[in-house]
Amino acid sequence: MIKTSGNSAVIIGATGLVGHALLRLLLSDHRFSKVVALGRRSLMIDDSKLTEYVIDFDQPEKWVDLVQGDVAFSALGTTLRVAGSKDAQMKVDFSYQLKFAEAARKNGIPTFVLVSAAGANSSSSNFYSKMKGQLDDAVAQLGFSKTCIIRPGFLKGLRKEFRLGEVLAQPVLEVLKFVPGLKKFRPIDCWIVAKAMIQAANRHSDTPLQIYTLEEVFAIASE
Repeated sequence: MIKTSGNSAVIIGATGLVGHALLRLLLSDHRFSKVVALGRRSLMIDDSKLTEYVIDFDQPEKWVDLVQGDVAFSALGTTLRVAGSKDAQMKVDFSYQLKFAEAARKNGIPTFVLVSAAGANSSSSNFYSKMKGQLDDAVAQLGFSKTCIIRPGFLKGLRKEFRLGEVLAQPVLEVLKFVPGLKKFRPIDCWIVAKAMIQAANRHSDTPLQIYTLEEVFAIASE
């Protein structure tokens, strides 16, 4: 559980949909006095609480020591279309995030919060679900004092890049919240996910690993 003030957070993925919302919430949260962001390009944000480092994820020896704080948040991710291949997506969604988690654990950060995905399962026959499940399993095995895995569904929000498939699918998915048995697949706003990440880090738990399903993400975000 984070302190009432004076905490420091370190984040990757702050240029993405959830990561950007998370960064904004952290910068406005009185419990955090410092936020460190590591990324491939500058955030172009002027805030006294923010320290950012433009890094090359393929050269971890140059950035692992920068992963310092009370809570580490991982919201990095890409799509198969943007990545160009399954191997390239695996590098971003799995390898980079695991290396960040390993650095956080090595540097003594007690709490790690990871954005995963609904349906994440290392035994799945679906590439994306399997990849997300493998990352969840690998991070859980690192032995943080507290590991929070957030599994939202379809994300809503204003992306920097246009995704036709998401634009077409969103109205259909919105209807799912009214269909018995399919409510768990309804879309969720990126700001709700971001708030849930902070709430998860702040919640007391008797077990070191907490995995939050879509319904639980909605619930803790409203606390």
